[in-house]
Amino acid sequence: MAKTREIKKRIKAVGNIGRITKTMQMIATSKFARAQAAATATKPYTEGLFGLVTELAGTAGDINHPLISGPGGGFTPAARELTLVITSDRGLCGPYNSSTLRLLMNHLKTQVSGTRGAQVDVVGKKGAGFLRYNAVPVSEHYTQFGDKPSFEKVAALAQGYMDRFISGEITGVKVVSMRFLSAGRQQPEVTPLLPLKPPAKVAGASGVAGAAGAAQSSSALVYEFSPAAEGLLADLLPETVKATLFQIFNDAVVSEHVARMVAMKSATDASKKAKKMLTRAFNRARQAQITTELTEIIGGAAALG
Repeated sequence: MAKTREIKKRIKAVGNIGRITKTMQMIATSKFARAQAAATATKPYTEGLFGLVTELAGTAGDINHPLISGPGGGFTPAARELTLVITSDRGLCGPYNSSTLRLLMNHLKTQVSGTRGAQVDVVGKKGAGFLRYNAVPVSEHYTQFGDKPSFEKVAALAQGYMDRFISGEITGVKVVSMRFLSAGRQQPEVTPLLPLKPPAKVAGASGVAGAAGAAQSSSALVYEFSPAAEGLLADLLPETVKATLFQIFNDAVVSEHVARMVAMKSATDASKKAKKMLTRAFNRARQAQITTELTEIIGGAAALG
């Protein structure tokens, strides 16, 4: 009796867990659909802006801008490269955080010459807890973004990085985050944000930059600029940095939701299998208990004769 009662309690507990994970899966699916729509909507603007900057850079000749060549007075002696890592505030999202943080640690050890002297900014509670546990100093912990980052907040962060870069306080900015490729594939990446490289001079460029550069080299069109190309680039380069960082945030949010959706679906399927196995064990235990009771009754009746 005690065994069947224990199995029955476990069946009830597994059923409750399955209902919770199913609900979380449905919530994550809804959030994923909204985040994917937002990320898809911003991507054409980001790619179009980058393509425009590429085209202007190819026709304007040599470019001299602080966001590309660095501050005119040089960097300060204490200037270091800054790394921004984007993680989630909540867990239960599979390998999303672990993959991103593993890439961060590898980047700091191989590219920044160790974790002690690194300058790291972090988004998300999971990343902050991980870095605190591994004794990695955190310069800033941003909590204002959540799972719905607004362009205004991301633009303010990008503007702060550009001001610090132009003043020579930091030598560059790289972003470690999860890039959304499809619903079944997300990949952690290190994206250089500052300094901006002249897109037309990047060898073997791919994507929008490569396509724009190829079109520029093949067509060899001549443009007349009003205002001058240098003035246009002075306005477009900061907007490119802001749009790029906003797209990185959107990709990270989409990747978090799809990872949580997949993780909760796996948990729900596992709870169904566990419930099925426990039900089979309960039936067997109950059958054995009934057989034992019948045997005792028959034995008692035979003894009474």
